[in-house]
Amino acid sequence: MDNPFSLNPQDFYASHGQISDPAPYEKHLNDLPQALPDLVKAIQGLMLHLHWAERYGITLNRIRKDEANLRTTRNRIAAILNLNPAPLSQVRILNERTVGTCRDFALFLTAVLRHRKIPVRCRAGFGTYFTKNRFEDHWVCEYWQAEEKRWVMVDPQLDELQIKALKIKFNPLDMPRTKFVTGPQAWDLIRTNQADPNRFGIFNLKGIDFVKGNLIRDFLALNKIEILPWDNFSLINKRFRSMTPKEKDLMDRLAKISTGEDQDFLMVRAAFTANQSQLLPNYFIP
Repeated sequence: MDNPFSLNPQDFYASHGQISDPAPYEKHLNDLPQALPDLVKAIQGLMLHLHWAERYGITLNRIRKDEANLRTTRNRIAAILNLNPAPLSQVRILNERTVGTCRDFALFLTAVLRHRKIPVRCRAGFGTYFTKNRFEDHWVCEYWQAEEKRWVMVDPQLDELQIKALKIKFNPLDMPRTKFVTGPQAWDLIRTNQADPNRFGIFNLKGIDFVKGNLIRDFLALNKIEILPWDNFSLINKRFRSMTPKEKDLMDRLAKISTGEDQDFLMVRAAFTANQSQLLPNYFIP
């Protein structure tokens, strides 16, 4: 579990937080492949994306769609095993895959790598590769490549069907940084008048308030709290035009320090400690 006092980002991200912790199902993660390409493919064989299901020929009923609200890794694994108790290394047929979103693919990969003591974290933001001229609400993850001493960005959602449909030309297992804009980066671009806030969002949801949500989601993910994409509370739920100057300054500050760079890690942790009352969801127990 989480060591909240770790001063080293690699140590911090190599252990679970409350949401990624798979206990009591951690032994099931031992069945998954070791190599990253095989691991990502195995995860894709366990899950079905809520908004892509019809592209695979699957029509979801309300109960199946509600699986996207599963908050924790332990609940996700329980759902997978309830649909099919086979080892997690076994690819499920489409209607036996648990239903989730991009956040759930990213969280599952994060949970497996943390189980293996590999530093990794989810990132919330916007993909540039879904809709032309639009930054689409999306989650990915980053793991620490020790030999190269760098954070590698991975999109574990992109399987062969999606890569073909989206005409993806880059490697989803080592993404160019230009392909994904984090919530903090998007906020900073908008606040400095370098981007149109209406180009950021999903479906008919867009604008600076949506971006603020992903700024906070990403900041919390950097603190190992991977909330649901539609969780709304405290400052996420407050409209930008109603925010006080102090609250806007806080958002600007979080955007500046939430780079994911190791030199900013202690500032991220300090800001989390100082602002928990405004940033923590009510279900999280510090």
